Amino acid sequence: MLAVLALLAGCATGSPDAADALATSGWARASSSPPADSRWTHLSFPGKRASRYAPQRKDGRDALMVSAVSSASMVRRQVRVEPEALGRLQFSWLVPGMIDAADMTRRESDDSPVRLILAFEGDRSTFSAKDAMLSELAEAITGEPLPYATLMYVWSNRRPIESVIINPRTSRIRKLVMETGPDKVGRWLNYERDVRADFVKAYGEQPGALLSIGLMTDTDNTRSEASAWYGPVRMLPAQ
Repeated sequence: MLAVLALLAGCATGSPDAADALATSGWARASSSPPADSRWTHLSFPGKRASRYAPQRKDGRDALMVSAVSSASMVRRQVRVEPEALGRLQFSWLVPGMIDAADMTRRESDDSPVRLILAFEGDRSTFSAKDAMLSELAEAITGEPLPYATLMYVWSNRRPIESVIINPRTSRIRKLVMETGPDKVGRWLNYERDVRADFVKAYGEQPGALLSIGLMTDTDNTRSEASAWYGPVRMLPAQ
């Protein structure tokens, strides 16, 4: 539960040198999205072992490598993109192998080898009593309330591509399946997504402003190991 509450409201971790290496890396420079002065930051979750993130060159491209060992943490960049300015999102990843025991529909096994995470602004007064309580608890623990809505692009073991998975703990986190099963492991996969259309598909309403972009590989629930590489993340302007 703490990991869910802190999903997009963690605490910065790591040494200043490591933070500078991430923020000034070729991968970070290639991951362009407004505002220009917002830095990528490694965030931990209360009570969770942190995964290891490191900029690398992989197969001739700038990448962010992550290694998770019974762990969960994320790399996040805070942004502000107003609804009318939302365009298309470009990203890529390479997954060497699946997390065999992962099942994102179940609380006890909600892990994924890759996640790209978007947090959106909205009217929290419409929250259910449960989600309002979770938001208040998140703010008390982390200093930030639960985002109005979170959209994740994920790789599932079994769920169909383009299906939507509602988080088993809160309906304010929804996952859109990009890949399923092991058929495409071991190679770079590239995506370009219409953020507005994907939000409407997941939530049935128009999005508010985009507040942050994050990446996460997590194995804390299944107590397993996983690694992945993320390519640069680019938000293209609306046409």
